[in-house]
Amino acid sequence: MIISLSTSWIESSTRKTTTIVVPLSFWQELIATKIMAETKLSLKDKRWSLHGMTALVTGGTRGLGHAIVEELAEFGAAVHICSRSQEDIDKCLEQWKSKGLNVTGSVCDLLCSDQRKRLMETVGSIFQGKLNILVNNAGICISKQITDYTAEDISTVMSTNFESSYHICQLAHPFLKHSGYGSVVFISSISGVKAVPIVSVYAASKGAMNQFTKNLAMEWAKDNIRANAVAPGPVMTVLLKSIMDSSDEGYKIVTEAASQTLVGRLGDPKEISALVAFLCLPAASYITGQIIVADGGYTV
Repeated sequence: MIISLSTSWIESSTRKTTTIVVPLSFWQELIATKIMAETKLSLKDKRWSLHGMTALVTGGTRGLGHAIVEELAEFGAAVHICSRSQEDIDKCLEQWKSKGLNVTGSVCDLLCSDQRKRLMETVGSIFQGKLNILVNNAGICISKQITDYTAEDISTVMSTNFESSYHICQLAHPFLKHSGYGSVVFISSISGVKAVPIVSVYAASKGAMNQFTKNLAMEWAKDNIRANAVAPGPVMTVLLKSIMDSSDEGYKIVTEAASQTLVGRLGDPKEISALVAFLCLPAASYITGQIIVADGGYTV
């Protein structure tokens, strides 16, 4: 079987017609090749895309959280953030809207249980009861010698960094399960895996977070929910700057830590947000229960 194609043109008022005969097998092979190429491309795109997915990032208006929100949104996710400041939220939303990113936000003080519940009610309403990605990013650090911490210091740090993340996970579980594909990422710290001076309570909160990551991964695997933690080293964020500004010792510790990395510098938030986004992608579907250190080689 053959297919005839005719091409016509006008030359010196004389119509000429040329017939090109092409075997059907050629067209079949061409179409098959095109379909295969498109199929492979779409499968690849699906593995490396967050289009159609939803995400909640706590503390997403500054530092690592801000970078993580942009990274997830640029991969195609619809992202919701929370912060204690409506002004900070509005400023960030305006910035992200100008970039064409799909981000919403609401006020929440994660220290308050009732506000955490309202946050998840808002998230459930916006995303119609489905949540694919939860990034527990919000955290604080109070830098002191062990003997100087007060009971209030300990309670504040543990409540913000650990208790609130634990509770948010509990509240988010039905939404993560309902989505059919869930990924929880905790923003931990190298202080949770290595002793670091003057941050003992912060370190304890991150150590607890690391173990919780493993338990959550184990218990929620049956619901197709993965859980991992990213433990950044010295990265230039508002939190790190607060340690540097807290005392001469704090400044010395941070600058020495930067010099002790194999790459010889502080990290950039984008270098952490890229790892967080990867862990949320379908391409990372076999990774769960891991504490992944990103510290420029500091702990090697």
